[in-house]
Amino acid sequence: MSVCKGAAITKLSITDQELLGFVQPFLVTRLPVLENIGTEYAKNYRQAEEQEVNVAGDYQLVYKPGSSLAQCESSDSTSIPIWKCKYFDMPTAKHREKHSMPCNIAVTQPRKISASSLARWISKERSWTLGEFVGYQLSLENVSTKETRLLYMTTGVLLQKIISAKSLTQFTHIFIDEVHERTEEIDFLLLVTRKLLCTNSQSVKIILMSASINSKELADYFALPVHYGMNPVCVFKVEGRPFAVEEYYLDDLKDIFDFQLYCVNLITSFSKQLHPQSLGEPVIKRTMYEVAVSLIQSFDEFEKRSNREKKNLSDLLERGSVLVFLPGLGEIRYMHSRLSDKYQRWQVYPLHACATLEEQSKVFSATVPGYRKVILATNIAESSVTVPDVKYGRAGRVSKGYCYRLIFKDFWADCIPEKLEPEMLHCPLGATVLKLKRLDIGEPKALLAAALSPPTVDDVERTIVQLKELGALTTCVQTEENLPDGELTFLGMVLTQLPVDLHLGKLIVLGHVFGCLEECLIIAAALSSRNFFAVPFKKHVDAYRKKMFFAGNSRSDCIAILNAFRAWQACKAKGKLRSPMEELEWARSNCVDINKIKEVAELFHNLKRRVRAFNMHVKAQPSAVDQEYVCKQRFILQVVIAGAFYPNYCTFGKCNEEIAMKDLAGKDPKTTVMLKNMPPYGYIYHKQLQSLLRQCGQVKSISYNGSRAFVEFSRNPKEIFKVLPEVYLAVKMSQLKIPFELSVHYPEDIRRQVQGAAAAGLEFLRVNVDCQKQTVEPVEISFGDLQMSKMISSRFLSIRVTEIVEVGHFWGYRTDEKNIAVLQALSAEIDYQNLMDLAVPPCVDVLCMAPFTYLGKRGYYRAHVLYIHGDRAEVFFVDYGNRSEVPLNKLKEIPSCLQGLPFQALEFKICKMCPSARSLVCGERWSRSASQRFASLVSGCTLLVEVYSLVHGVLHVDVFRHWGHQGLLSVRDVLIEECHAERAEESYKSQQSHDLLKELFLDQAKEEEQMPVVSAGQEKKHLIERLLNCFSEKNSEAPTHKVTVFGPFSPYQLKCYGLTKISQFRNVLIHKDSINSIVVNFGAEDPFQQLLVATNVSVTAAGSVILGETSLMPPIHGLLALLSMLFAPAIELRVDKSGRYFTGVLCGLGLSQTSGAPLLPANDMEVTFDVHFGLEDITEINSLRTAMNKLLCEQAVHSGQEQVAELQENVRQKLLLICKSKPRDIIDPTWYENPYAWNQVDSQRIIDESEKQHERGNFVYQPHKLVLLND
Repeated sequence: MSVCKGAAITKLSITDQELLGFVQPFLVTRLPVLENIGTEYAKNYRQAEEQEVNVAGDYQLVYKPGSSLAQCESSDSTSIPIWKCKYFDMPTAKHREKHSMPCNIAVTQPRKISASSLARWISKERSWTLGEFVGYQLSLENVSTKETRLLYMTTGVLLQKIISAKSLTQFTHIFIDEVHERTEEIDFLLLVTRKLLCTNSQSVKIILMSASINSKELADYFALPVHYGMNPVCVFKVEGRPFAVEEYYLDDLKDIFDFQLYCVNLITSFSKQLHPQSLGEPVIKRTMYEVAVSLIQSFDEFEKRSNREKKNLSDLLERGSVLVFLPGLGEIRYMHSRLSDKYQRWQVYPLHACATLEEQSKVFSATVPGYRKVILATNIAESSVTVPDVKYGRAGRVSKGYCYRLIFKDFWADCIPEKLEPEMLHCPLGATVLKLKRLDIGEPKALLAAALSPPTVDDVERTIVQLKELGALTTCVQTEENLPDGELTFLGMVLTQLPVDLHLGKLIVLGHVFGCLEECLIIAAALSSRNFFAVPFKKHVDAYRKKMFFAGNSRSDCIAILNAFRAWQACKAKGKLRSPMEELEWARSNCVDINKIKEVAELFHNLKRRVRAFNMHVKAQPSAVDQEYVCKQRFILQVVIAGAFYPNYCTFGKCNEEIAMKDLAGKDPKTTVMLKNMPPYGYIYHKQLQSLLRQCGQVKSISYNGSRAFVEFSRNPKEIFKVLPEVYLAVKMSQLKIPFELSVHYPEDIRRQVQGAAAAGLEFLRVNVDCQKQTVEPVEISFGDLQMSKMISSRFLSIRVTEIVEVGHFWGYRTDEKNIAVLQALSAEIDYQNLMDLAVPPCVDVLCMAPFTYLGKRGYYRAHVLYIHGDRAEVFFVDYGNRSEVPLNKLKEIPSCLQGLPFQALEFKICKMCPSARSLVCGERWSRSASQRFASLVSGCTLLVEVYSLVHGVLHVDVFRHWGHQGLLSVRDVLIEECHAERAEESYKSQQSHDLLKELFLDQAKEEEQMPVVSAGQEKKHLIERLLNCFSEKNSEAPTHKVTVFGPFSPYQLKCYGLTKISQFRNVLIHKDSINSIVVNFGAEDPFQQLLVATNVSVTAAGSVILGETSLMPPIHGLLALLSMLFAPAIELRVDKSGRYFTGVLCGLGLSQTSGAPLLPANDMEVTFDVHFGLEDITEINSLRTAMNKLLCEQAVHSGQEQVAELQENVRQKLLLICKSKPRDIIDPTWYENPYAWNQVDSQRIIDESEKQHERGNFVYQPHKLVLLND
């Protein structure tokens, strides 16, 4: 091979043994000639030396007409034949001797596994220490020293080196392998090397290697201009000796050898279903898995027949290895399970990108005699790894082989392209454009036009506009001729140095600005890597439960990732995960992939080191932090997430509560789900239904109403008001299409057990199953809360608070004379009874008698077991509403005479009130100061409450306290005045109850007389008991068939909608792995637009928008509009017709300065205000943006740590001031009549604060234009 004095671009089909021989002369001044190449190889070099031509500069290039690449299959990086080498003098060797230049050789590989494996193999073959003479460098691993002369690396690592140095001269020779893959990185590398070879890197030698690319295309691309035309580069071919490979398709399989009859029938039926040229969903049907397994089984018979034909009398059948290509890890797992079920003499190994070194080595190990090796691989085995003993699959390397394509031949010929389209033509170009801007070698649009396969001008211009929206390029252009360009901002500069997606890089930078860098580094590392949350087989519900646990009350996938990672870190710090078994057990119990979370840790530390170059340092956590600090930090992190992933903003449609309430039969949506298509006599199978839902949680009751069933889960009395996790888990089962099948009897068989006219009414009888009391009783009419209202004798009640759940939510009992008498009589009856020990060990949710001491007097009271901790239980006293912890051995059976009496404790909620922004920012829902203030207002005294409504057993009330000379004070008014709370509207259910209670209080006696009897007659109850007994597991025959039940559902589940113009009329779906794939509204007060932010957005072939890794922002009024204005590149405020109020805002990139058209209309967002925003609010937003810019500039890199900390604290305080200010007035949304239209405001009313500055600068966040309002 001739490597000329100038830049020689050479295209090879070459093995790594050959590559090692080729680079040897640069290391020992001699160049090997490989025997299999022969004299033609040497002849090419001599001709190249003789035909050198002088051109401008130092270019001396040779083109050998007619040379082309051998279409062989022996060129993979890990294909390792053994060759004998001999040496002779070559021009390059002479060049080195003449100038005494040291060599520094880089070899790129598209995948990490290839780069590291090759370096290890060469070091082993040469008996060198890895990392000294030969090494490798990956994004997270650098095994090399200053003495390394042959460095293997990924394509991305080489690009980073070139971009940082802005030249190629740190290497003398660069080998770029697998150029045929035409990834974005490879095409960009070719573009950059071509450009730099013409400028500042003329002495560097570039060698391009591939087995299947058009060599002439590359030779022409790198041809260099001379005074008489173009001087092409050298093209050399390395002859290979591939063995024959026989190819078969589905059409052929049933004819080539004795195939199992079952499999032949599968192929025949499959061919009828699938037209050869139909392109459906890219999925492997189970039929094809069966075909593949049967095909592998048939290889034994095929090889036996082949041996007989060759008259091979050996008893031991030499079994060839099988390589099965599959799309991804999920398909590999399924195929592995199908093969493992067959109990054949197979050694099955998975091979994919995340395979460890140990797993990879097993693939190359020798097969146990008598066994067959089966390798299940992704396309990593197509270009990065070659297994030498493969006979079936990608064969032909060392012997004859067979290739079976499990598709039809016509489909292969007509629908599968010979070559894949270069990635640069269809992938995002953002990172590429930023790297070109960093290199500063020309305008991106012009440079990309010179790519091997240039993207369209529209794609490049759109990318530049998107980078401006991101903040990586300035929005203001320098010249009118340079509109589709912009200057690199400080943010853009940082993004070029981070090996993560651009939005993840922005997350890191904003994390630094707002003082939560460590959290953002962890999230970015996790989102950049593969998801470390594992979903074990048939454990989807458990995986979702764990993710919800790690998310806490945040409803954020990002925060779930952060908390899971920190939990793992904490366990390691405590020394709990010292052994691999401990690690695996922790990972299994938390549904985490331990290897992936370790990869995230490596990337986290790598990113932390990288950002130090920009004066971004992770702060040490304060030694002692209170809950308020933790909550503030979480809120700030949520704001940063919203800023990093702007404009991936969505919201939820409002729930029609009136319809939803009817669908759920008035039951509590926080605790209840619904199932449909229940079979006749469905209550007979209530234990089956309870068993199916057991993985979700404890079922309290099941109500049957026709063909529907309503399942209510147990709620802890001290739980705050929220949708139970059990409800989310149950709805998740439906979303995951987990089958709900009941084993049932035919209705006629059941009907025969009940004679008479009454049998007809039992099929779809209203029945309530109490799973705690284990009773099944008919219910004719369900009045729900109306029955409990009989306990409320008046609209005004005097009460005493015994247990505070949270601000505005508490338990207590009535202190009126009548109720005190009831409690005294109940205590007397208990004292009279001879209480017995529990017959069975106590469990959660059981009712019992528990001891309690009050004012020195000990007594027993009715109680509900909440938790059991060792030999003690936490109980809730159902007649007073307080809790206590008691020894298990002190619990007693509840006497039968006391079981039916109503519980006297009442649950209360202050009506028309919700947490303020300050409380939401500083607490889980309520801040610590709010909780303390509320406790001081309601504890230790008798309160007066006015009943507003009764909703799902909870009294919604207004609470008054007598306060000295001030008289009665409303607790709600005090909390609102002190900014702990805000006014809110009551839910539809509460308002409906309020109207009913008003009538009840007007004529209490009349209502009591007209109240229907709820319980059904004894006859129906007896018939139900008879059916349950007849069809119990002990007494009945086995069920005859199965019925599929639909659900579980919640009619309160919300639908998501996009906020950007392009997504407003599209179907928006949330990925099933996201926590927010299910969002249930529980009829809360004052519904409003709540912001949902997605870290990534994709579009299906049908046009549906898929949101991945989402975060639900806190339920603060106006937060959606506030964050949209804070992070939008530009805004235009909407004004009402009177010109006195702002009604909304248009957010986006704004208008073109020349054409007047929107720069990026697809991402414009029309946001309508639901709270009042004034001019002072926009001014505060501008002030915050200015403060952010001080940390997003070059000067901040050179600032001291104290100054940086001051700037960060200033940003944090300004943010909290905007969000925690006095509650804004709620207004009715007014939709703008001309949405998404810019330039709608009279220019004379606009104040452009940027004009006050002498120059706008390369700031990320320019100040927004203000609009003057009329008085």
